Amino acid sequence: MIYVDADACPVKAEVERVATRHGIKAFIVSNGGLRPSQNPLVEMVFVADGPDVADMWIAERAGPGDVVVTGDIPLAAKCVEAGAQVLKHNGETLNAANIGNVLATRDLMTDLRAADPFRQGGGRPFSKADRSRFLDGLEREVQAAKRQ
Repeated sequence: MIYVDADACPVKAEVERVATRHGIKAFIVSNGGLRPSQNPLVEMVFVADGPDVADMWIAERAGPGDVVVTGDIPLAAKCVEAGAQVLKHNGETLNAANIGNVLATRDLMTDLRAADPFRQGGGRPFSKADRSRFLDGLEREVQAAKRQ
């Protein structure tokens, strides 16, 4: 199965395409505001409002043989620990070998932003190259999950 942390996710349509091609069930998880898909392989899951409710829903279910799409690093760490394949929106794979460093970097950047109120904002905008890398990465992760 594919689980998508859908709040602010720019690649929902790509996930649906790959899930359809492979005949895999995909769960698009958010706390609302998304248009339902007509695809029978795609299930829209609307969770209650609240901090990290969608993350908890995914973390409770994801495991070996599943693919999780998220930009949320703490959620990614939980899913990697549970044995799931994890992919960021830009196509970057998160796994046991790199999740510790990614989590530490995230924590460091959070501390730096808290110490300097002028250091706000994100990185660069999502690009066509990011979308292409994501599609390649998702295909790779789905194949790896199928082998499990």
